Amino acid sequence: MITQEEEKRLLATLQSDKEINTAFSQLVSLYKQRLYWHIRNMVKNHDDTDDILQNVFIKVYKNIKKFKGDSKLYSWLYRIATNESITFLNQKAKKYNITNEELSIQLVQNLEADVYYEGDQIQLKLQNAIALLPQKQQQVFNMKYFQELKYKEISEILETSEGALKASYHLATKKIEEFLKND
Repeated sequence: MITQEEEKRLLATLQSDKEINTAFSQLVSLYKQRLYWHIRNMVKNHDDTDDILQNVFIKVYKNIKKFKGDSKLYSWLYRIATNESITFLNQKAKKYNITNEELSIQLVQNLEADVYYEGDQIQLKLQNAIALLPQKQQQVFNMKYFQELKYKEISEILETSEGALKASYHLATKKIEEFLKND
């Protein structure tokens, strides 16, 4: 994570015409890994994650001059990554004529065959439990539990109140606990 001052300097350079390519390379190296795991937690598949991540950075490059700085730069990046992931999942569910919940369960079932997945049986059970949550609870749980984001940061990314996020996280953890107890 970079400081607020470093972020302002990076943004100023990104929005100037002089050194945009150098600044953009810096932006990619700063956020590539974090955004990869954010997307991966949503779509589960490595190749799909790489494709979405590439789309995110293309969108950022094309729209960086329009960024007003109303939120933190990383919040804006996460919001784009979240929206791109949701769009991808919605399109995939529609393509296969299944619900998002059914798609989520299928994606988790495909994890074991994924050569990039390094989780064990306990982690697979956790992923199965997460897959059964409504999409919003999945997002909140993944951001809070796996990425250890603060409610304030999640609030900026998902553009919702901290109170609603706390309630979603609480409900998600209760449902996951119940699933793991009964499974």
